[in-house]
Amino acid sequence: MHSACYIATIAMEKLKKKVFVGLSGGVDSAVSAALLKKDGYDVVGVFIKVWSPDWLPCTWREDRRDAMRVAAVLNIPFITLDLEKEYKEGVVDYMVSEYEAGRVPNPDVMCNKSVKFGAFLNFALKNGADLVATGHYARIVKSQKVSACRQAGKVKGGVEKSEYQLLRGKDGNKDQSYFLWTLTQRRLEYILFPVGHMIKPEVRALAKKFNLPVAEKKDSQGLCFVGKIDMKEFLAHFSEKKNGGVLSENGDIIGTHDGAFFYTIGQRHGFQILKGGSEQTPYYVVAKDVAKNTITVSRLPREEKFATCDVNLKYENWVSGERPTDGIYTAKFRYRQEDIICHLKNNGNEAYVHFSVPENVAEGQSIVIFDGEICLGGGIIGKSE
Repeated sequence: MHSACYIATIAMEKLKKKVFVGLSGGVDSAVSAALLKKDGYDVVGVFIKVWSPDWLPCTWREDRRDAMRVAAVLNIPFITLDLEKEYKEGVVDYMVSEYEAGRVPNPDVMCNKSVKFGAFLNFALKNGADLVATGHYARIVKSQKVSACRQAGKVKGGVEKSEYQLLRGKDGNKDQSYFLWTLTQRRLEYILFPVGHMIKPEVRALAKKFNLPVAEKKDSQGLCFVGKIDMKEFLAHFSEKKNGGVLSENGDIIGTHDGAFFYTIGQRHGFQILKGGSEQTPYYVVAKDVAKNTITVSRLPREEKFATCDVNLKYENWVSGERPTDGIYTAKFRYRQEDIICHLKNNGNEAYVHFSVPENVAEGQSIVIFDGEICLGGGIIGKSE
């Protein structure tokens, strides 16, 4: 059914001739470009060059070379787009400032918002593109359902008389809809996810069929564009280490750490336990206080003393343009997390989420709300009162 929706969408979008595809040098974006060319689009490959510090392994040149090789095989134009400034300010600076403030950021969310579907999308539209495409595992479908306010003509601009829905990717192991909750109707109008209706083995098989040089290339992991990093070491280049105490659930000092802002809720390494640490069972970070430079650990990953059933949302974004009605949905506040049943409640100008079982959440995390396959949107977890 969803494949049929995807094919129908492709058929309509063929009327829009030019698509700028974000070629990362990986297999997903390469297959996306191949599929779009096969379907009759005028495809342009775009490699996005971002800020890269000199203390990290340099991979962007190799990735760019792979992207160029893909473009050559597909016989499509190739552009290198320099977005170093946008990435440094929108992703790196944001991430560092959030950690220093004691919050837990999600740089991949901001990378999609500021870079891929911000600066890249704007560049594409200003330079003759009708659409952009990436290798994200998510789906976009059009619905003929029009909200009452649109029918009444109270909403001007934006989408015509169609409503775009953001759906989970078909491959549950690769689904990236969690990172896309900031997308809006105005942005979805110009975006394609050609592999979102496929599972990874199918993508690999197509890469071989199209003779793409990255068919066997390993998937990238870690921070958006940068790759796998040791977050503590990364942050140490921006913030000085500051020794502090590791506390037990009872408030006793049982160890030391290098700075409370380096740690995230649920982390189970990077600190030293001096008392009671002889057993093999790991300790988990369940709370932290940046002002006092302490972290609290427990042998239970979800210590109810530090957990909460209620989370308020800041900086909300709802994909439809309207906040969902009060009701029962599912939520994620970490990528690859199992869906958690929740009650979304309207609290005047803000919304909050109620869990039936206390959860260890952290201020600054993205919480994303789903209605079955549909990603409704979400917000940033605010400070617990």
